[in-house]
Amino acid sequence: MKKLRIGIVGSGIGRSHAEGYAAYPEMYEIAALCDISAARRDAVADEFGIPERPDSLEQILDLGLDVIDICTPSGLHFDQATAAMEAGHDVVIEKPAARSLAEIDALMATAERTGRTACPIFQYRFGHGLQKLHHLIAKGVAGRPSVATAETHWFRGNAYYDAGPWRGTWDGETGGCFTTHAIHIHDILCEVLGPVASVHARASRRLNGNETEDMGVLSLQFESGAMATSSVTLGSPQQISRLRFCFEGTVAESGLRPYHPDHDPWTFAHDDPAAAARTEAALADFEPLPERFHGQAWRMHAGLTGTAPMPVTLADSRRSIELLTAAYWSAHTGETVTLPIGDDHPFYHGWLDTLKKGGLA
Repeated sequence: MKKLRIGIVGSGIGRSHAEGYAAYPEMYEIAALCDISAARRDAVADEFGIPERPDSLEQILDLGLDVIDICTPSGLHFDQATAAMEAGHDVVIEKPAARSLAEIDALMATAERTGRTACPIFQYRFGHGLQKLHHLIAKGVAGRPSVATAETHWFRGNAYYDAGPWRGTWDGETGGCFTTHAIHIHDILCEVLGPVASVHARASRRLNGNETEDMGVLSLQFESGAMATSSVTLGSPQQISRLRFCFEGTVAESGLRPYHPDHDPWTFAHDDPAAAARTEAALADFEPLPERFHGQAWRMHAGLTGTAPMPVTLADSRRSIELLTAAYWSAHTGETVTLPIGDDHPFYHGWLDTLKKGGLA
């Protein structure tokens, strides 16, 4: 098995990535970590025994590593991932991978031209509860979906925003609660229910008074005919994350644990005891695999070494950014947006310039 030498850029969420890699020493060597804060970098590097501690992306690109893991503020992801691939590295990219559809299309073109592999981070996909739902869908037990609900009800106060001056800004975060907080749960909705056909959104920045939205709702119509709603707030004193899917054969519902709606416990309910028993029987051969960052790191190694498909692709990230594009245009104009979005759309090249001027409806 090939051991991949990893360089991590950014030691905030980068620490969680390091924890995932460190769980598989036969697969990965965390060879380098850089951060603009030497104290923060050294604390994480000491914890995981990371030897190389460069001060910049440029320095980490000169170390001859296999993979560069981009864990910096959102507004930096596209430029840094592009530079890493141009320098001959495969990349792992925290969400969002880019600031617009134009940028994600450019990133995909760079990957194609350079022959490098890019893996966006969507660690929520790998929780055991959600994987049980996929197991039931694959067996045909769930049946046709009808409606789903998603709730991302978290709290972000002054301490959160004060910890990073880029937070709560369009340039730093690329967006607020839709982009930075609910992006994972929306990825799950799309992964389970398929391509989105139309989006209507409302958003507001009334809670914290920052540049970016801190509450909002989405109404989604899927090509399958299924529908979903998502409510997002950063002002909930009780923090929860919850998913609920109604299928013909079962109702799949997550627990309430914030940041872990993919994890057990999930329930799969049916009012008919015989149908409920069939669901339980179908889960009897479910085999759990590693979860969260550990789970993505475990699956990603096979993709990066060419022995299996990548667990998350730039196409998945593009779908996520297309949903954000539609949501921000809808919140800006009050219109319902039909997908797919073409390169002639006003927000194809991004929403930042417009929304920085206060353009939420």
